[in-house]
Amino acid sequence: KVLSHIDSILQSPRAPPSIFRPSKGSVQNYIKENAQGCGFEHLPLTIEMWADQLVALKDLYRSLRKLSLELLPWNTKDPQDNRESIRVEDLQLIVDGILEELEHKEKNSQTQSLQALSAMVSHFQKLFDVNSLNGVYPRMNEVYTKLGEMTNAMRNLHELLELDSSAPPTVVVDTVGKLCDIINKNVTEQVQQLLGTQDIHSIINKLEEHECFFPPFQALIQDLLCLLEISNVDDILPTVQNLK
Repeated sequence: KVLSHIDSILQSPRAPPSIFRPSKGSVQNYIKENAQGCGFEHLPLTIEMWADQLVALKDLYRSLRKLSLELLPWNTKDPQDNRESIRVEDLQLIVDGILEELEHKEKNSQTQSLQALSAMVSHFQKLFDVNSLNGVYPRMNEVYTKLGEMTNAMRNLHELLELDSSAPPTVVVDTVGKLCDIINKNVTEQVQQLLGTQDIHSIINKLEEHECFFPPFQALIQDLLCLLEISNVDDILPTVQNLK
């Protein structure tokens, strides 16, 4: 009766498949050596395999416990490594705990990413005076275009002024300012040489004299042109000589 009960258990759909070690030989060899015809020929090998699986199950439990302590260091529950029997439910509990923690971390990471992106967009809106989200992309394009133009202009100025490419904008501005000072100084000197004076007050006096002299002189020349019936100033002197 006991043997028939064991046989029914082994032949049940819930029973695991029979697995044998290669060193033990095939099932057929075992049956030939121990032919009893009672349906339990593979029972010793199956029980041995189950025993090995139970030992491996305990090793797997310890490995999962180590992994759990790495991922969940705050979980201080009793590892139960000294238990006589380890159930599949114990392993499943550890795996479920690890998966739950990973899903929780992933959700927190996504939430933090959304918060970081929102903060960056808000900061951009404040920096570049953008009132709505719809205006962020156009302003980005505008900033990018302006930045490109500025970069090209600075590169050209570096080349024209013979400055190193690493020179900061302040150096470029100072150099341009010095050039402007030199140009203004040269213009002033040329005006002084043209007017024959080095004194600004003398320059003012000469300009005042010019304003007083030029209008009557211009009127005289116009009258002469009309009187002599000529249109070119260079013809005034020859025409007067001919009249003489």
